[in-house]
Order: sequence, then C-alpha cells, then structure tokens
Amino acid sequence: MLDAITPQMWGAIREGFVETMQMLGISGVATILLGLPLGIALFTFNTLGSIGRVIDAILGALVNVTRSFPYAILMVSLIPLTRFLVQTSIGPIAASVSLTIAAVPFFARLVETALRDVPSGKTDAAVAMGSSQIQVIWKVWLPEAMPTLISAMTTTLVTIVGYSAMAGLIGGGGLGRLAYNYGYQRFIGEVMVVTVIILIILVQAIQLIGDWLSRAVDHR
Repeated sequence: MLDAITPQMWGAIREGFVETMQMLGISGVATILLGLPLGIALFTFNTLGSIGRVIDAILGALVNVTRSFPYAILMVSLIPLTRFLVQTSIGPIAASVSLTIAAVPFFARLVETALRDVPSGKTDAAVAMGSSQIQVIWKVWLPEAMPTLISAMTTTLVTIVGYSAMAGLIGGGGLGRLAYNYGYQRFIGEVMVVTVIILIILVQAIQLIGDWLSRAVDHR
C-alpha cells in the first residue's frame, strides 16, 4: 500500500514530523512556563480575601474567554500578533505562538484543579510552622500535587499535538499540512494513513511517558 509514496514524499513526511516536534517543543515549554504560574495565581488569589477573589475573577474570566475560542479561529485572529512577534505568520515557529496562547489557559485550569486536591491540613501545618506563601507553594503545594501536575502536562501536550495538526491547515506546517495537502486535496490516501499513524504513535508515546513519570513521583 505504501508503494505510492515516493522517496521524495518520505522526505516530506520526515520534514513534517520534525516541524510537528518543533511546534510541540516550543509551545510545550512555553505553556508550562506560563501556565504553571497562572494556575498557581488562579488558586492562590482565591484564598486571599475579597481583593484576591476579585483578581481571581478577572484572571478566571480572561482564561475562560481564551479557552472559549475554537483553535482555528484563534489562530487566524492571532495572525497580526504572530507577525509582530516572529515576523511571519506561516511555519512551525509562527504556529507555536497561537499554540501557546491556546494551551496556556487550558493548562492553567488543570494546575488550579491539581492544587485544589492538596489536603488543606498540610497547608495549615506549613503556615502554623511559619512558612511564607512562597514556601507553601514550593515546599507543599507543588510537591504534593506533582503526580497530578505531570498528568496535566501530559494531557496538555497531547492536546497541543492535536492543535498542531489543525495548524497545518492554515500554514503552520507539520504533519497536518501534509495530510491536508497530499492526503486530502491530492487524494493520496497513503499519505493520510501514514501521518495519522505517526500522530497516534506520538500521542501514545507522550501518554506512556507521562503516566510513568506520574507514577514515579507519586509517593502517597
């Protein structure tokens, strides 16, 4: 069945895979760096009295608005910002901008949920011992929530893989572009099958690694 795929096409598939991994790497790291503190802020401000709850409501509204946009619409609407930041609106680096903006609110909500599962007694004990808010975050909340946080990272990375395939339809490159240009528009079904199989394997690998890491750090 794969005889219809020429050596040049295999080269294009390899290039598409590299571009997909590039999008996943850039947006994945940026999402964790931005989404983790945002998720901590969403959880923390809600515990800081009336002013904190107002700030939490504002942040929560911004997160919810961003999450409500379908990714394809979000990516198109962010083209001017993408051009401003990376001087182009096409390619994997450009797609990483919209991928990050789409994934950060999603990951932040998962972080907030993970922190809510930390037993309040451990927080109270740390505060009673004189721990500051920063110490509570780094020495209590994050270590206790680490298995759930890793699961959240895994889910987010899998979501980014799906988004990256859609990004290919709007000039983002990667395997999504190949599947659309050759598998759909040119009716080369073999290319569609190969790209889907690669994406399935990639998602399975991310999930397996994430599950293993989550179990490895879970000492409860």
